[in-house]
Amino acid sequence: MATTRDLEQHIAVFGESGSGKTVLLSSFYGGTQDPAYIRDHELNLVAEDTGEGHRLLQNYYRMRSSAEVPAANRFKATSYAFSVKPKKGTASKEKAPFNALRLVWHDYPGEWFEQGPSSAAEAGRRVETFRSLLTSDIALLLVDGQKLRDNAGEEERYLQALFSTFNTGLLNLRDDLLEDGTPLVRFPRIWVMALSKADLLPGMTAQSLSELLIEKAGGHMAELRRTITMMVQGDAALSVGEDFLVLSSAKFTPGRIDVSDRIGVDLLLPLAAAMPFERHVRWSARKQIPVKVAQQILANSRSIVSALAVLGPVAKLLSAGSSKLPGPAAKVFSLGAALLAGNSLEKFTDLVGEKLEEANAEAREKNHRITAVLTGFLLALERAEEEQVLTRSTR
Repeated sequence: MATTRDLEQHIAVFGESGSGKTVLLSSFYGGTQDPAYIRDHELNLVAEDTGEGHRLLQNYYRMRSSAEVPAANRFKATSYAFSVKPKKGTASKEKAPFNALRLVWHDYPGEWFEQGPSSAAEAGRRVETFRSLLTSDIALLLVDGQKLRDNAGEEERYLQALFSTFNTGLLNLRDDLLEDGTPLVRFPRIWVMALSKADLLPGMTAQSLSELLIEKAGGHMAELRRTITMMVQGDAALSVGEDFLVLSSAKFTPGRIDVSDRIGVDLLLPLAAAMPFERHVRWSARKQIPVKVAQQILANSRSIVSALAVLGPVAKLLSAGSSKLPGPAAKVFSLGAALLAGNSLEKFTDLVGEKLEEANAEAREKNHRITAVLTGFLLALERAEEEQVLTRSTR
């Protein structure tokens, strides 16, 4: 179980059957266990359930050694919990606001969107499973690269059906999820459109993915956003179809699976841990967001701000200006006058480029391991945009 000294982030992964969710998760976890990954990223990712970790590693090793693709978890909803801790090194005097990052990965069966329940019991199980992933800040909706290639020239046939399927599935769940029709405060607020099996579509960038989806299925994505808007309070704090990601779990060739040739998979941890923070900071500077929503989305951001505030480049940002935070944010944060001054939350969006590199270098030099990991995550998001693996909303 997570303690008050853990920072907990949740990610929900949606995709049709066969879209590659099991392969993606196995590739994600297996790759983090490689000694080179641990050395380069200076962190350890550990499955909290040893048995689940071994199953994911078994999938990974069989792909690597025997070109054996793991069987899909048909009709099975599973949540996987991982602890992310900085690699042990020289003793640090850092008083971090949390000891570890806890990542919970929710896998929702694609079959549950594609087929109606076979019984009342199954219908109830679907609703309860969906409720369990409402703690997620970020959701990935997988677009199957194989199906895109199979429908080359007529991509709209697949894409419009994909978004219609998920839209209908959410509409069917809506009445059971909302109490007395009241929209939810807790709900995934960042919905990233992610291309899986990108190795089948060489040259596809995050930008070209966004252009393709908007051209071929823009109206259907808009309809999905309207459905989600009906389910959530404070729709000003909502991004659906504004962020795009390119993913390839491995390079597949006849008789061989090269798990070292991946695209975007190493970005999943920074995406889950850091993207909600930067987006919540931006949203919380808007006065139109209800207090309850601000409180919910800033719960984890408060700890991240505390960790970053020890760095010189961040302190300079916080000390600039003299105006106060908007009401909802001011009610949530209580980190002292320096942190509350100068529209501090909004100024965190200026922690980019050279300033972010300086902050990361300072954290590493002072052996502030938690802060180094967080700034490293933010840098990874920047690099992914430069490499055209990710495009992020500017709203």
